[in-house]
Amino acid sequence: MEKGKVCVTGGNGFVGSWLVMRLLQHGYYVNTTVRSNTELGFLRDLPGASERLRIFEADLNHPDSFRAAIAGCIGVFLVAHQMPTDTTTTNSDETSTTSTLAILLACLDAKTVKRAIYTSSAAAAIFSGNSSTTIDEGSWSDLDLIHKSPPPVAAYATAKTLTEKAALEFGEKHGLEVVTLLPTYIHGPFIGPRCPASVYTLVSMLLGNADSYKYLAGSVDVVHVDDVASVQIFLFESGDAKGRYICSAVGSTIDELYQLLCRRYPHYQIAPPDCSMGRPYEISSQKLLETGFKYKYGLEEMYDGAIESCKKLGLF
Repeated sequence: MEKGKVCVTGGNGFVGSWLVMRLLQHGYYVNTTVRSNTELGFLRDLPGASERLRIFEADLNHPDSFRAAIAGCIGVFLVAHQMPTDTTTTNSDETSTTSTLAILLACLDAKTVKRAIYTSSAAAAIFSGNSSTTIDEGSWSDLDLIHKSPPPVAAYATAKTLTEKAALEFGEKHGLEVVTLLPTYIHGPFIGPRCPASVYTLVSMLLGNADSYKYLAGSVDVVHVDDVASVQIFLFESGDAKGRYICSAVGSTIDELYQLLCRRYPHYQIAPPDCSMGRPYEISSQKLLETGFKYKYGLEEMYDGAIESCKKLGLF
């Protein structure tokens, strides 16, 4: 059943490509944006792509380049995010906020967009500094706490926090329905030609890459990429969706991951972690679950899918 036309920014990325695939399966016509000089064969080969997928070149540094892809759409999924290339001095937060607001303005100007879904991150909530050990939609990351993190983490979390706040304020000010999704570590299979950073970090123990262990100290909260795509469609189609939604299916620690991997994949040589901190906080998806959404995947399925995709790239 055909459901109208939507736009996905960053359609060649981990989440964006999976979302494009699922939207096509749901019967939508999909416009998606990619940067130039991008491998696109895997998108063009998706079922339904030849009839219902259009690919546009657009760049977050030139946000007006998204207008053609948004024109005539009933919904826009803002997934694209420019990762910082300089870990010491970066304007990624300014670029992220400016481009997102310009895209939302294009949504307004289109006169057809009913709702915009912005993919934020749990990083916009977990650095709140609140005394409570539960992170929920009322938690906002504190920039001073964020800046105590390693530069790549700090740059990413700062950009997501500032951009999400700006997006919600824009929606409220201009009467545009803006819903934000805050996923934790996104894991599972992937259809693109490269291993996503979050997947690579989570399979680091299987690859013998101890350098990535430091990113898994403390709470390790994970969600399957298919659940992330499904919840975006769910929130777009739900008449009652409003505000922020944390998206996290499983809460764990690096020690628990180590035990799971040793048990499930005994043929791999896995170095035990030495950086465990326990779980300093719990992330709550209660608001999302109360909408009726149900997660489909556990850690085992996430790792099984990720490993199969990594094998195709020769990583295992």
